[in-house]
Amino acid sequence: MRWMKYSVETIPEAVWAVSDLLYDLGITSIEVEDHRPVLESIDKEGGYYEELQPDLGEDDGTARVIFYLEEGLDSNDILIDKLIHGLDSLTNRMEIGSGMLAVSISDEADWRDNWKEFFHPFTIGKLLVKPTWESVPNDWDPQYVIDIDPGISFGTGQHETTRMCIEELQQHINEGDAVLDLGFGSGILSIAAAKLGAGSITGTDIDEDCRDTAVTNFEKNGYPGDRARLLIGDLRNDDALAKEVGQGCYDIVLANILADIIIGMTDRIHAALSPGGMLIASGIIDFKENEVLDKLTDRGFTIIETNHLGEWSQISAKKDIY
Repeated sequence: MRWMKYSVETIPEAVWAVSDLLYDLGITSIEVEDHRPVLESIDKEGGYYEELQPDLGEDDGTARVIFYLEEGLDSNDILIDKLIHGLDSLTNRMEIGSGMLAVSISDEADWRDNWKEFFHPFTIGKLLVKPTWESVPNDWDPQYVIDIDPGISFGTGQHETTRMCIEELQQHINEGDAVLDLGFGSGILSIAAAKLGAGSITGTDIDEDCRDTAVTNFEKNGYPGDRARLLIGDLRNDDALAKEVGQGCYDIVLANILADIIIGMTDRIHAALSPGGMLIASGIIDFKENEVLDKLTDRGFTIIETNHLGEWSQISAKKDIY
């Protein structure tokens, strides 16, 4: 499949106006590129997380709003014509920068082939993680093979945070355990839990698209799509979701998310775990490790161990039994 990539050149102060124009035209999946840190940019969704700040380079005062359309659709010409007229109208009302519209072609097959150059099978303990286009070694037990392909959701197992989480999971999971996977993404941690004998799996994520990706990955691994109960929402502030997740019923909670989110979710995690249950937390940048440790200790967790890989920390903590 081939996609047309469209990029509207604008300024950071007008990103919201250009985005609203695209939303009105039915384009809801967009990317925003600028050279401003999250704290200063127009789009503050997700909050200010220092560990996610890239090396942005010098701010040149421009921004780009990017979207994709499938090549060859009859409706594309009409939509782009409406967009151009809409940009002209915006220009008459406010400063939006150049408003220039650039287009290029993105081939999905080329994208997949680029991944194949560097995504090869690797092991995490007794688990073998591999893309579907690679075969299983003859001497490897298929029970401990995870098939997963790069997709729109984070998580192929190569990142340090995911690796540490899976390593700890192997140390603490018991046959039949109830597992809660917070921020399930591609589903790789939930799939690992299933491979290691979890009795039941529940996952939460804020991104609706992740559910389809995770279900697909479960099916690639020989499980039915409903092997895990996958819920959408932000557990930090969604009482209805917290009720659906349940309280005091999980042996293990996996939280491969950012430090600030773990801190904000600590009460919910504590409530979800059964007494003596284990939290396996990862995605914690090293300079925020102590903040997470302090929050967990204050809430009634006993720290079992901390692990480090690169600039990332992983914490295993047990809910106190009283």
